[in-house]
Amino acid sequence: MQHHELSRFGVSIPNDLLQQFDAQIKNQGYGNRSEAIRDLIRKSLLLPEQYPASQCVAGTIAMVYDHHVSELPLSLIELQHEHHHDIISTMHIHLNHEQCLEILVVRGEVGRLRELGNRIRVLKGVLYAELAVTHIDSERYAQRQNDHDHHHDNGRDLT
Repeated sequence: MQHHELSRFGVSIPNDLLQQFDAQIKNQGYGNRSEAIRDLIRKSLLLPEQYPASQCVAGTIAMVYDHHVSELPLSLIELQHEHHHDIISTMHIHLNHEQCLEILVVRGEVGRLRELGNRIRVLKGVLYAELAVTHIDSERYAQRQNDHDHHHDNGRDLT
């Protein structure tokens, strides 16, 4: 664990909002407000819209859709094939007779991943689609900026 110099700051917050926050963090198992606030800040720093399009990241695109909507499953498969270089893995779950939950584990330039998430979100029958960034790949970003060679592993382009 890294040790960092700590800074203290004051926050003005309405009492009812603070009470709700305290109840929530207690239910989540936090021992104090500081760690909960640190986690909220860390989470806010992973929002996909804040990075330049060329920043390499890893994360997920979660979607819920109605598989009975005409052509939707085929459209989703075609989109995934177009973005095969960014999709590491997929998980498909049947929620009920009509709805499916699909999770794409993705890694690549955040601009392309945002585009994929947006293209999925606007398809008729998609009820929810959201890109979540869970890792900022600064080494991979630097490598892409300085190195245009392609590396292959079993035929899969890893750059």
